[in-house]
Amino acid sequence: MTHLFRKILLAFFIFGIFSCGDTTTQTNSNNSPTSTVENTPQQNTAKKKKQILFFGDSLTAGYGLEDPSNSYVGVIQQKLDSLNMDYKAVSAGVSGETSSGGNDRVDWILENNKIDVFILELGANDGLRGIPTEETAKNLTSIFDKVKAKFPDAKLIVAGMYAPPNMGDDFNKKFAAIFPKLAKSYNAALVPFLLDGVAGIPELNQRDRIHPTSKGHEILADNVWTVLQKIL
Repeated sequence: MTHLFRKILLAFFIFGIFSCGDTTTQTNSNNSPTSTVENTPQQNTAKKKKQILFFGDSLTAGYGLEDPSNSYVGVIQQKLDSLNMDYKAVSAGVSGETSSGGNDRVDWILENNKIDVFILELGANDGLRGIPTEETAKNLTSIFDKVKAKFPDAKLIVAGMYAPPNMGDDFNKKFAAIFPKLAKSYNAALVPFLLDGVAGIPELNQRDRIHPTSKGHEILADNVWTVLQKIL
């Protein structure tokens, strides 16, 4: 596959995943957004473990997977368990989430979880909508401010993402710069591009060629684990 063709596929993939995430929200039986937190008797048995909270959109939610444990969050939990590491990976992903929605939602998440590591995977849907990059940066900054205010010792990780190419070069450059700037401002670790090695590769994505398959999520997990393992 030529470099140009790969870039075309990548552009299509990014546009598609943002668009689908913008219109579809996973719900539970009560028609409320799916967000896994430690609030059931079975989960309470692991409360003494340090908690890694993944806060994001459809990628973090494991959209389209039959078994949520096959999401990149679930794969990371398997890695933690195999290494006998005393950590619990918690998924707080909602499909279609924007940085603004995440900024509103994070207060409830912080009230109901003890967080030792906070991984932020948001902003993709902002890129699709063409929301001003200053607003996206402001919302993501506010999320980190709230996390640090509640859990000052929590370690932070930012997952980088790109905007759809149709938004124009100027917007795309400003959007891509949000994530490394945020990481630098908060001394947070950076995953340069969460979808690296998956975007634009049909066999690693579901039939919609938008959301990663279980195999694709394994690669996402590797992308995050490369950064995460260094701070645990």
